[in-house]
Amino acid sequence: MLKDSARNRAYRQAIFDNADQIRGRTVLDVGAGTGILSVLCAQAGAAKVYAVEASSVWRLAQEVISENRFDNVVEVINSRIEDAILPEKVDVIVSEWMGFHLLHEGMLDSVIAARDKFLKPGGLIFPESATLYSAPCCVPGMFDFWDDLEGVSMRSFGEKLRSEASHKPVTAPVSPDDLLADPEVVTWIDLREATPQDADSIKMQHVAVANKAGKYQGICLWFTCTFPSYSTEPVALSTAPDEPETHWKQTTIVLPTEVPVEEKAPIAYELSLTRTSENSRRYNIEVTMLDPEEVQHPEYCGCHMTKCILVRAMLDRYEMESLPK
Repeated sequence: MLKDSARNRAYRQAIFDNADQIRGRTVLDVGAGTGILSVLCAQAGAAKVYAVEASSVWRLAQEVISENRFDNVVEVINSRIEDAILPEKVDVIVSEWMGFHLLHEGMLDSVIAARDKFLKPGGLIFPESATLYSAPCCVPGMFDFWDDLEGVSMRSFGEKLRSEASHKPVTAPVSPDDLLADPEVVTWIDLREATPQDADSIKMQHVAVANKAGKYQGICLWFTCTFPSYSTEPVALSTAPDEPETHWKQTTIVLPTEVPVEEKAPIAYELSLTRTSENSRRYNIEVTMLDPEEVQHPEYCGCHMTKCILVRAMLDRYEMESLPK
């Protein structure tokens, strides 16, 4: 995680771009880990930083803070944020709370608890929003690779792997060339207003349109986080396939069997993420393949189905007739 340069650069840029909002103010680092974000906030001029870390890593954080000579600014607190006691409210909350596919094994609830308990009205949260995306994709490593392994067909073995993988998401880099359609928003989270209940269960139904012919073999998930901005363009940390790789990579739900698709073919699916009852930081993911004939398409759908072609033609005609003559 500490070697994740894309992640580190995004947080550093966001913090220093907002130095005017941090300088002379109090900051709370939720899940401080080794303390790198706390040190960055101190470097940006924070008057006081409370670095809250529940695990034994807090000792290492203390060493890192001492090494950077910020003992007089950063106070390490070994506690769960839900149990922590601070002597004052804070102006800024910073946290690297995101888990795989944004929510799985993440710390969203802890950041919300910190916000409700410690953040002053109008205070800032880094990052302040997050968006989860999905798109149909190819997964050649789970399919094509096993067709010919040094001259030996291993398709039956590949089928077994896919059967197991269909019940457990795969975390691995996905090439942007393997995406079959434009991404769709699964959910958007505003850290300034979100509640834990907002993330208990997330469900979306979508009809994607294949932008090329290929093999529909899975659903790819990734997320983007956006930081506050007052004087510059907002800084975004993206885990998209076409962005520099992060330690989150991408998450793929592999289908048990592949479906050949043509360009402009509709790909209909339902995606759900639900907290597990055993661990509120873990999520079950389920993908259901739907019949494009039986679900509602977007109003201006670009697929090759006759009904969508007719609707597009009608909308185009209406738009042309509405133009000033």
